[in-house]
Amino acid sequence: MSNKLSLLLMIFLICLMILFIYVYLSDDTPKETTWEFHVDIEAAGWNLDALEQARRYYESINSTAVMVIYEGKVLISWGEVAEPTNAHSVRKSFLSALFGIELEKGTFHLEESLSDFGVDDHTPLTEIEKSAYLADLLRSSSGVYLPAGEESWGMRRARPTRGAHLPGTYYYYNNWDFNVLGTIYNEGTDSDLFEDFYEQIARPIGMEDFELSHTEYKYENRRSQHPSYLFRMSARDFARFGQLYLQEGEWEGEQIIPKEWIERSTSNHASVPNNTLFDYGYLWWVATESPFHDLQMYSAVGRYGQSIDIIPELDLVFVNRVNSNSWMFPFTRSSVNDLQRLQLLQLIIDAKSSNS
Repeated sequence: MSNKLSLLLMIFLICLMILFIYVYLSDDTPKETTWEFHVDIEAAGWNLDALEQARRYYESINSTAVMVIYEGKVLISWGEVAEPTNAHSVRKSFLSALFGIELEKGTFHLEESLSDFGVDDHTPLTEIEKSAYLADLLRSSSGVYLPAGEESWGMRRARPTRGAHLPGTYYYYNNWDFNVLGTIYNEGTDSDLFEDFYEQIARPIGMEDFELSHTEYKYENRRSQHPSYLFRMSARDFARFGQLYLQEGEWEGEQIIPKEWIERSTSNHASVPNNTLFDYGYLWWVATESPFHDLQMYSAVGRYGQSIDIIPELDLVFVNRVNSNSWMFPFTRSSVNDLQRLQLLQLIIDAKSSNS
């Protein structure tokens, strides 16, 4: 046997051993939860055979956790629902909630500009760029086209040339806007967005897995002086955040997020080019096509298949997760695309209508 073949065999055996240890030491015991569950799914109005079809489809794609909350109780809980994993761009909807709280207090105003906030970057902004409003950043339409942290290759490739569009006139999914919003929030409140999220949202609604140690500012100074703000969160805590929005910001008698902000931020504020399914609100995606538009669905969406889909017409929250923290993920890059996620959601919705 050649040395090269022996080395490959050794690497394979080491990987196999690591996988065995990982599986052997994994605790598959369900963690305690304060969520209530539907005891009789059929009595709640759902078709078990249709839900089993949805489960088979779930198992055929790369989702690692799915939850469905119906009428405030768990209907479906599949996979690693208690594992805090990278929220990716769902983080932006978390920040939208915090801005809603502060806007009601008068800390910020939607018509304040980058100039008012004193925002700049390594590459100095022009006076036109500085005229972009807070509202423009929230709808990803600032017209500032500079490098930013956590940008994918596709985002960099799609970035318009500098000065191509005036502030507020053109939507481009822009991490510069999103990251600068984090800077504006922290400097404007003289606080920390992670701590505020924990104290003002996570604790009051009883998130079970989220901790401040699951957050991180990621600085990429060669691109921008404004860091990304990263969250790790479990599927069941995603579901709590979604349920909070479904309940119009109210939780156990306390108004956590202003009702008016939830309605405003989840309404269309920017038309998304080349996207027939969704437009953009204030850091939320808003369904524009049937059947999801008819159900008034809006969504927080992140890379690789993360989502919180809120469907007021059905009193339902749908959560999909893909664990990009897994040690195997860098090798597999196993993601769930939007069409797969929406197909799974449609199968679940059909399980309700088929039993009506």
